[in-house]
Amino acid sequence: GRPTDVELECLAQTWSEHCKHKIFNATIRYSEPGRSPEEIRSLFKTFIRGTTEAIDTRIRERDGSSWLVSVFHDNAGVVAATERYHLVFKVETHNSPSALDPYGGAITGIVGVNRDPFGTGLGAELLCNTWGYCFAPPDHGGPLPEGLLHPRRIREGVHQGVIDGGNQSGVPYARGWEFFDERYLGKPLVYCGTVARLPVDVAGRPGHEKRPRPGDRVVMVGGRIGKDGIHGATFSSAELTEESPIQAVQIGDPITQKMMFDFLLEARDRGLYTAITDNGAGGLSSSVGEMAEIPGGARIDLARAPLKYQGLAPWEILLSEAQERMTVAVPAERIDEFLELARRREVEATDLGEFTSDGFFTVLHGGRTVARLPLSFLHGGLPEMRIDAVFSPPPERAFEPAEPPADGAEGARIAEAFLARHNLASNEPLCRCYDHEVKGLTVVKPWVGRDRDVPSDATVLQIDHGSFAGYAVSDGVFPSYSDIDAHAMAQAAVDLAVRRLIAAGARADRIAALDNFCWPDPLPAPDNPDARHKAAQLVRACRGLAEACLAYGVPLISGKDSMKNDAVIGGRRISIPPTLLVSAIGLLDDVRRALTLEPDGASGLVVVVGETAEELGGTEWAAHRGVRATGVPRCRPEAWASRYEAIAGAIAAGLVRAAHAPGRGGLLPALFRIARAGRVGVEADLDALPAAGDPGWEARLFGESCGRMLLVVDPQRMEELRSRLAGEPLAPIGRLVEEERLRVRFGGRDLVDAPMERLTAAWKREFRR
Repeated sequence: GRPTDVELECLAQTWSEHCKHKIFNATIRYSEPGRSPEEIRSLFKTFIRGTTEAIDTRIRERDGSSWLVSVFHDNAGVVAATERYHLVFKVETHNSPSALDPYGGAITGIVGVNRDPFGTGLGAELLCNTWGYCFAPPDHGGPLPEGLLHPRRIREGVHQGVIDGGNQSGVPYARGWEFFDERYLGKPLVYCGTVARLPVDVAGRPGHEKRPRPGDRVVMVGGRIGKDGIHGATFSSAELTEESPIQAVQIGDPITQKMMFDFLLEARDRGLYTAITDNGAGGLSSSVGEMAEIPGGARIDLARAPLKYQGLAPWEILLSEAQERMTVAVPAERIDEFLELARRREVEATDLGEFTSDGFFTVLHGGRTVARLPLSFLHGGLPEMRIDAVFSPPPERAFEPAEPPADGAEGARIAEAFLARHNLASNEPLCRCYDHEVKGLTVVKPWVGRDRDVPSDATVLQIDHGSFAGYAVSDGVFPSYSDIDAHAMAQAAVDLAVRRLIAAGARADRIAALDNFCWPDPLPAPDNPDARHKAAQLVRACRGLAEACLAYGVPLISGKDSMKNDAVIGGRRISIPPTLLVSAIGLLDDVRRALTLEPDGASGLVVVVGETAEELGGTEWAAHRGVRATGVPRCRPEAWASRYEAIAGAIAAGLVRAAHAPGRGGLLPALFRIARAGRVGVEADLDALPAAGDPGWEARLFGESCGRMLLVVDPQRMEELRSRLAGEPLAPIGRLVEEERLRVRFGGRDLVDAPMERLTAAWKREFRR
């Protein structure tokens, strides 16, 4: 009656934090000063699924049907797009493996997330990839704890791994970003995402539905099984230590995966299988064990599984995360046809067993039963976690103002130094190694402007070559805000992701988002004294995310959480700042009407919509000055939703020649990017800036107040713009000029007066070294 080693390993994988999301499904007792404690039954159900369900109901009441096709019960989120296709989107992280083996961990991250949309519904064809990384500064010169790799080595390896994984798979990279902070020294964050298209109809069946039936064969397709990646799920559920196993890092092979994908798309369109999922964390244990819930059981024989080499124990075969594998359910009457097609396409496919309805996940090895677990216990037997969360707000600290520059020349030197910061500088040389043109569907590129060297707000792509319908992808991430308030951090991320889509011409009523939480360990331990505060930060971030998404009508269609982003080396704990990446996708009816931040000529008014406030806490300027303040940028999404709808309408009506959503660094880098994109100059007067209160020169020039948009508008269209945006704070603050020079005034004198050539050289200098 004792459990076997296979059963114990299967339970450990299934119940790991990585797979079961125990923290997001825990009951949390949250308290903060001045409020009564509250009990939250599952952050996921309350703030994420609950938000999407509320928005879905709102959409159905308004339109009679919903464009949310499949959320929260498959490998990726699915939204309706055209009569022929749905869009599928998923973002994952591969942090722990990339800390140990940057290249191997990263290449597995991208090919792994490719399998999630491909394993959604009956299989979605990949359209584009996204990437984003959080590193310690590459010029880190301080002590390096034993066992940790230098940030420069990690950065180079991660970039090369993701570049190779996507380029060799024939999938374009839509966009990417980097953020630098010393606290990512222990664990980098490696985000990889994929958008795919899923046919509405597949061989007479709804493309988003998978229906494995009792009697269908369990077939593994793709690469062979080895020891690589064993315990990957449990390894990713723990902090990094000196004993972290390098063999937990999987080995990616994008060419093998591409051949497998091509074969499976052909099999899909022939109707040769009824369900598909990927072999990711947990391998066959996860893919078969989870798919078995639909028909009610599964029985497989591990002795049939193809191995890279002999000597694997049954539990190793079951749990190996060796890459490039999918599991499909094939009707018994079609199995010979399926296997013959695989043989002709030179893709390995192996019949491992069958789906049943007996309520058990049964695993054999030859004639011996090595595991037999009730599905109800495997997927529902984990006790619920209980967590205490106590928010301790930082002591109020005002921003200490600096004296304004004596003249425009001094301001130019300040601007050069600011634009050269790691978090603002151009990383174009490395980004150019990512192929964004393959497939020929990219309309607005990751880099835009006359010289194609300015990052776009969002990348716009066609869904297929047969129509001009398209979509845009964007992102928002503000880890530095979480030091002050994770609620503000989460809302700022949503707000920027939405504004970027609006700036690209996306429809305000067809935006969906993904949430990817990366957090330091919020569970108490002797060496983790502030665990309850970290848990409270998580609660506040989830609440802020939900409030912003509800206000903007942006459903959360997928996401992921990574809750153990700490390294404990030599008794020292290095924890990342709480980090939430919000990735957004929005529809465009016609990609030919997409917009960029590039003005088409040296004329036009530069208009700011939205107010600037004295909010410099957590900003890049505060970091540049080394000032700690608590006045973090705050959002008012319930007041701004109509603003974004109005701006989207103005763009659709052709009133706007260029648009840009200011983000990190504030107005200075935003004005610089517009000027650089158009190879023009900008003259601006910040006295005209719409403002809340009386912000100083630093807040006006470098503040990151949310809710703002920069527009380039013809003077003769200004009144029409005011009419469309009636009631919104907006004002022309300057104009475009032919001389390539950035001149910014405030209080009757120059703050910055600099040739664009000098600013551009400073902006491009840091990552050309």
